[in-house]
Amino acid sequence: MVCKVGKDFFGDNYIQNFKDNGVHTDFVGQTFNAATGAASIIVNDAGENVIVIVAGANMLLGSEELQGTLPALSHAKVLVCQLEISPETSLQALRMARQNNVKTIFNPAPAIPDLDPDFYRFSDVFCCNESEAELLTGSSVASVEDACRAGQELLKRGCGSVIATLGPLGCMVLKAQDSAPHHVPASVVKAVDTTGAGDSFIGALAFYMAHYPAMPLEEMARRANQVAAVSVQAIGTQTSYPFKKDLPAGLF
Repeated sequence: MVCKVGKDFFGDNYIQNFKDNGVHTDFVGQTFNAATGAASIIVNDAGENVIVIVAGANMLLGSEELQGTLPALSHAKVLVCQLEISPETSLQALRMARQNNVKTIFNPAPAIPDLDPDFYRFSDVFCCNESEAELLTGSSVASVEDACRAGQELLKRGCGSVIATLGPLGCMVLKAQDSAPHHVPASVVKAVDTTGAGDSFIGALAFYMAHYPAMPLEEMARRANQVAAVSVQAIGTQTSYPFKKDLPAGLF
């Protein structure tokens, strides 16, 4: 994990939580100059959510800290980046990964409309949800067909591949080297809290890219859909993510 938290109660708790879950914390910095980032989450009776994010200390993560990760980054199999740190820092990380032949997944969240074009070119997998795809392409994404058109537009901008996640509709997978888009349906489940479902999907996708690099991207997406489907059946964000031991053996 590469991030920055405040030198406060929440920051200390975050670091301990990482350690409790086996997450490497050597690159988790603390600062007195900003509070630990936080998110206010509202979930309705249908399990859908609205989230307000205050990035806090994460926005102070900069180039110097990133350069310090290079010995570890250069030996990584996959790098996942998003926008809860500054866009400049996230893009620098993607560039460093490309220079060291590390596969990249970029999630443009929280979405910003004026995304630097290099984000597309340095993303092996550009993974966004419906609202992020809408903001970036300027087109409505309310169906599988809409997602296909949005994905094709994002591919034109230089992505190696695009995955557009569609909640209960599953996801669309489009690859630069394959003219045929692939719709990967999701399992039908009763969602009680969709908060963090996209992160669950991306975490699972990163796992498959790292451990099963020869697996077709569509199959990785199918399995990541199943992991995300498990997460939406439990309350909470991190607390809803399943452990490997709790998932079907067929996913591994």
